[in-house]
Amino acid sequence: MAGKIIADTIETGAGADISTSYVVNGSAKAWCRWSQSGTQTVNDSLNIASITDTGTGYTTLNMTNSMTSVYHSVSGFGASGYSMMFNGSPTSSSWPVQNWYGSAYDNPTSCSQTQGDLA
Repeated sequence: MAGKIIADTIETGAGADISTSYVVNGSAKAWCRWSQSGTQTVNDSLNIASITDTGTGYTTLNMTNSMTSVYHSVSGFGASGYSMMFNGSPTSSSWPVQNWYGSAYDNPTSCSQTQGDLA
């Protein structure tokens, strides 16, 4: 049996009220921390079905549950001074990223997330 919670606000331990729409709309819908070194490996994730190694420094993150459109907001970073860029265009179910350090580079610690509306 599925449950249902209906609330307009959530109260914090400090007594402040937070709108439930703020919590729902402001939460990451998918995120992933992975290593590109050697065989790409997911360290931890939410709503990520798989990752695809598409070349040196390049990864596509594939979601378990899709977004409503291609216009979800994606962000990310590569550790140790590396830059992360988006290489290509996201779809409703995936987004491509590239780590860069003077050139495309397989970073041992990469993180990315997306926000928007789930389908």
